Amino acid sequence: MALERFSAAWRESYVSSAFAGTFDNEASRCVFCELAKEPVGESSGVLRRSQFCFVVLNAFPYGSGHLLVVPYRHLASPEELSDEEYLDFSLTLRDTVGALKTTYRPDGMNVGMNIGSAAGAGIPKHLHAHALPRWDGDTNFMTTIGETRVLPESLQSTWQKVHEHL
Repeated sequence: MALERFSAAWRESYVSSAFAGTFDNEASRCVFCELAKEPVGESSGVLRRSQFCFVVLNAFPYGSGHLLVVPYRHLASPEELSDEEYLDFSLTLRDTVGALKTTYRPDGMNVGMNIGSAAGAGIPKHLHAHALPRWDGDTNFMTTIGETRVLPESLQSTWQKVHEHL
């Protein structure tokens, strides 16, 4: 079957207008900026600090071991990082993936970033990367039909398991 293409060029002015991005709440406090001030600890969820970023538990995980790598600086996109920050961010993300593999022995791993609210970023104004262990068959009817996620461990348990490997 051939891929059909639709043109909606008439939408270009809307997408690039002053209205694009107005749903980002500039006035609210940034949870990542607040977490950047917290010490490494089970109560804060912060697992590790590096020179330019930190690793933290995702407070609303998609599955066990869902971690975030977050730069200290409040910026929205990776091209805003300096070369030093980008290197530190990338190396910290690599170490985080390694720690999750050692801890959980998953069948796979989701690693990625959602840049902007249109891409699904829950906190679109502060860059962060997700690292999430995955297993064959780890989705089920609860997620698909029940719109509910079943997590087999608490955030405290995740912190304790992963912290020793970071």
